[in-house]
Amino acid sequence: MTMGISERREREKGERRKTILECARKLILVQGVERVSMEDIARKAELSKATVYLYFSSKDVLFNEICEDAARVFLGYFKSFMGADVTGMAALKCFWRGYEELFGNSEEMIIIFKVRNFMSPGLPLVSLEEQSKSPHVDAVLEAMKVIIDQCKDEGVFDPALDSAMATRLLLSMFSIIVENASRIPPEARKSPIIMEEMKNAFQIILRGFAKEGIDRSRLNIMG
Repeated sequence: MTMGISERREREKGERRKTILECARKLILVQGVERVSMEDIARKAELSKATVYLYFSSKDVLFNEICEDAARVFLGYFKSFMGADVTGMAALKCFWRGYEELFGNSEEMIIIFKVRNFMSPGLPLVSLEEQSKSPHVDAVLEAMKVIIDQCKDEGVFDPALDSAMATRLLLSMFSIIVENASRIPPEARKSPIIMEEMKNAFQIILRGFAKEGIDRSRLNIMG
């Protein structure tokens, strides 16, 4: 069946939109978010700046979509490790496994944190409610908060723990690690030493969340 003119145009628009997003992603990874301009993106995509603005009204809108796409990928990884009726600690282990698997194998984690930190420079000090709404990014944060609440309900974490603050603390830790790792060649990011340091940092924070007197072996994310 011959493709109609309108259908062909819609397909071309979709492909052009993907090209713009991919070019922006590549520039972010090479130059950093702050140094990338709409003109840079247009030049790399071999389009006029006016054309890029037809698809994205501002750099923030474009970057937010990139961040959303990356967060969607992470959520997919995280959920792929989750089973039915898992405990809070089992869910945290799944969260860690999703982070660990994705960290060394793709650039999505770097994209999420680089763009998110650029768009919300107050992180992690601002409350979750004050952040600009990006459904998939917010879903990652909310997933972590729900897991922390579950650990409190199950008697693993201190019942007085502020779940939103704990979520921001973990977000801050991941952000610092990813920012530092973004300066390392991709092939070196999953070295045993780096992964061990990441695990230890995560483990130390979880121990700080623990209920007094809890068996610390229950906090082992690798167990």
